[in-house]
Amino acid sequence: MASRQRCPRLLAQLRPRVSPASHCRTTPIRRARYSSSSEPKNSSSNTGFTIGIILTATALGCAATFAYKYPLPARPARLDEPTLADKDALKKREAVIGNDSPMRLRMEKFIKEQQQIIVKELERVDGKKFQVDEWERPNGGGGITCVLQEGNTFEKAGVGVSVVYGSLPKAGIAAMRANHKSLDPNLESLEFFAAGLSMVLHPWNPMAPTVHLNYRYFETALPDGTSQAWWFGGGSDLTPSYLFDEDAIHFHKTLKEACDKHDKEYYPRFKKWCDEYFVNTHRNETRGVGGIFFDDLDETERDQENTFAFIQSCLKSFLPSYIPLIEKRKDMPFTEAEKAWQQIRRGRYVEFNLLHDRGTAFGLSKPGARVESILMSLPLTASWKYMHEPKAGSREARLVEVLQQPKEWV
Repeated sequence: MASRQRCPRLLAQLRPRVSPASHCRTTPIRRARYSSSSEPKNSSSNTGFTIGIILTATALGCAATFAYKYPLPARPARLDEPTLADKDALKKREAVIGNDSPMRLRMEKFIKEQQQIIVKELERVDGKKFQVDEWERPNGGGGITCVLQEGNTFEKAGVGVSVVYGSLPKAGIAAMRANHKSLDPNLESLEFFAAGLSMVLHPWNPMAPTVHLNYRYFETALPDGTSQAWWFGGGSDLTPSYLFDEDAIHFHKTLKEACDKHDKEYYPRFKKWCDEYFVNTHRNETRGVGGIFFDDLDETERDQENTFAFIQSCLKSFLPSYIPLIEKRKDMPFTEAEKAWQQIRRGRYVEFNLLHDRGTAFGLSKPGARVESILMSLPLTASWKYMHEPKAGSREARLVEVLQQPKEWV
């Protein structure tokens, strides 16, 4: 009984928090309509409703019903739309990537497969294993960076795959329309995908040439995930410290055969493009003896399937173009002076990559850039000697002459 007598006093203390229609009784709750805090209290909107909380005060021997008015959103919150990266991740979980998959996923699959094949063959040549570094980007994508340092054959070798998702602002779309008229300039933003395989091999032996390779794919996508615009780019080029004509001829011949399978005009066109792109303009010399280079191959060139087939042929031609050269030169004798010349030529390689290469500049300009992967192409060692000039008539001087006047090798 004592507890029952205390019930009215407790209710009196709680009464400011109790709805006027509710008292210490066991009758059903009286329903009332409440609006969200963003609407007038007398609104007839059907978004309001009552939250009833029934408290049974067993210790007091009575039951009290309380009705609280909570501010609620006028409409259910909308979840963010899935990004292109989210949609692609779902596709890769749900199905095997095949010929009916989006090109961006097929390209990603292809370059990852080729990375494994190339790394395995380079490990066979060198005798040591690559360090494999897998990484992810916070907004989707990521990559696999494989690096071999201080091996038996290679002072430094890097083979990296990078996959990037992002969004182009209106200004970025306008800038890209200079080369890609299919981009819609009226869009405020556009999701994009970029994927590529990049490789640079720097051998110990100055008689063995450095080699560079890059093949990449870029695509913009509409909100439903379908392609809005696409293009391929890439190439491969040879950079010797000591020139063996037969090596340059073999390298170019292999690339020409890969190009000729698709278009007889490709090799001469892309060889010229390479000679004009890989140039240290401040020294008036090319970086090496060339190869092929191209960019922005899109639907104005030919259809997507045939362009992808061309990219596949070029990338698959790398091992036949280079492995015979490295196996022939990696164990040749050399002098300290010849090693010193290699270091100077590597300095010129660094100059091009840091001063003129568009890919390096693009990568480093992006927020959250993975610097180690971008600068993977730089040699482990290099040197710069003040006012150094090779002796007239020497092998070193002949290399410089060829770099100043590129040759037709095949």
